[in-house]
Amino acid sequence: MAIIKMETKSSDLTIITKPKKDTIFNTFKRDYQLWLLILPAIICVGIFNYIPMYGIQLAFREYDFTAGLTGGEWVGLKYFIQFVNSHLFYDLMRNTLMISITTIVVGFPAPIILALVINQIRVQRAKRVLQTTVYLPHFISIVVLVGMMNVILTPSGIGGNVMSAIGLGDINLLASVKTFIPVYVLSDVWQHVGWNSIIYLAALSAVDPQLYDSAKVDGASRWQIIRNVEIPAITPTIVILLILNMGTIISTGFEKIFLMQNSLNLPISEVIETYVYKIGIVSNQFSYAAAIGLFNTLINFSLLVAMNYLAKRTSRISLW
Repeated sequence: MAIIKMETKSSDLTIITKPKKDTIFNTFKRDYQLWLLILPAIICVGIFNYIPMYGIQLAFREYDFTAGLTGGEWVGLKYFIQFVNSHLFYDLMRNTLMISITTIVVGFPAPIILALVINQIRVQRAKRVLQTTVYLPHFISIVVLVGMMNVILTPSGIGGNVMSAIGLGDINLLASVKTFIPVYVLSDVWQHVGWNSIIYLAALSAVDPQLYDSAKVDGASRWQIIRNVEIPAITPTIVILLILNMGTIISTGFEKIFLMQNSLNLPISEVIETYVYKIGIVSNQFSYAAAIGLFNTLINFSLLVAMNYLAKRTSRISLW
């Protein structure tokens, strides 16, 4: 569509062409190579994440093996109410929130600090050695990691012998209600801090070198450079990752917690995800387990939307 504009001081005509609005079809036509590249990922997400959502209806039915996913009596919110009124509801929510919030409070700043420290190292060889060293624990299997913890932290292990030597007595850190969360969180930070710092290092690598030169000319110290140049540069990345982490605050790591569980630490280690496994797989209460899982997902989604809205209002940075 063209708009003809008349000039008052001359007889010339100026034609202003209004840009065409992009449509979905035009976007596919223009960037079809990019869409073809991500097509396998889209197919995988659709098959493994969206098609199984058809089974959500189990949370609202009395599941019957003979009737399949679409069969069974419709019971509505029966199992949601049963879970909320359960005597385990408070304990499960408390344990899940305590572990998740502690993990975020301790584990979220750790890779940021590590990335800032690594970025300050000027000797490239030392920098590469440190990066490789802190990356390696990420590739250790969770089963192997928990096995290492059982060997080291038991009273007969290295950690137990050290505590006995300094007069703390025989303490089993994996069997204590008081020490379970610190052990879980610190071991999680140790395993993933190096790997999680990669994205912050990538953001720091995009900082304009002229900003560093200007700061040095002005006499800025290293701390001032970190505070005034590097932290503002990675702030968008920090906000986006914080929003994503808030969207999984009720979803703790099932595998690690399940492997670390024992009869002594169960009062603090029983979380929603391990309870869903025991109810659904072990006890064959599929509808009840589906309702608890959906309840968990809805809370995570609500927190994600709320955090995204808050970040958008305060920092103008958001996922959408």
